Amino acid sequence: MSVLAAGLALLGSLFFALGAALQQYEAASAAKPTLRHLARRPRWLFGGLALGVGTALHVLALRYGPLTIVQPMGVASLLFALPCAAALARRKPGSCELAAAAVIAIGLMGLVLVVPQQTGDPHLSVAGAVALLTGATTVALALWIGSRYAPPAGRAGLLAMAAGVLYGATATLTRVLVYGNWELWLVLAVPLPSLVALVLLQRAYAVGHFGVAFAALQVADPLTAVVFGALLLGEPLPTGLASMLTAIAAAGLTAVGTVALARTTPLSPHIR
Repeated sequence: MSVLAAGLALLGSLFFALGAALQQYEAASAAKPTLRHLARRPRWLFGGLALGVGTALHVLALRYGPLTIVQPMGVASLLFALPCAAALARRKPGSCELAAAAVIAIGLMGLVLVVPQQTGDPHLSVAGAVALLTGATTVALALWIGSRYAPPAGRAGLLAMAAGVLYGATATLTRVLVYGNWELWLVLAVPLPSLVALVLLQRAYAVGHFGVAFAALQVADPLTAVVFGALLLGEPLPTGLASMLTAIAAAGLTAVGTVALARTTPLSPHIR
């Protein structure tokens, strides 16, 4: 079962990477990277379908294996995404890009592995949901404002990070739903942050620094979910000196890899 879970998660990562690369290519080449305009592009829609398949495979993998096996496989999407995006741009991925992506993947894997597995059914009150959405919106808004004054690589990273924060909030709400807490207000709240995140992510992709944007998304999404899970759902955080040192080292690797990616050539000349 563990082998099956790892295989499903790895296949899901490939679909997720392909979908992200397709959407970035279309967003970077569009005159107006708004959802209304992008939704008219078949390749962008196909990218969305690939993302959906990747997400479904990831959820299915969680049915057959624990988070400690499935989540590290999801990190592989970063390594798959850069070659996919480079192929769409008709160029070879640079060795520096792939090396930086590998460093980020190792860092993310380290962060995932030190997070203990959650025990018990998660519950979220109305006040907790309001706090979650308010907190995520505030952070995303601050990142969006900061992106307006940043250079292109920083702009892509900050916008994608804002999207990742909102996707992390969505993941937290979804986690409550999948455990059977089907309250109407919760069902209505789930699509809101994800829709705004989708808009922000297309803006990030349009800048052209796909590696930075995708890496920032991969970092912000799970970290946000872990923080909200700990604060609002009572999920455990890493404890012990070894776990803390591993988390610090992994975070350092992730930061170094992201900075290295920011210094690589953009995948598109359409810099905004």
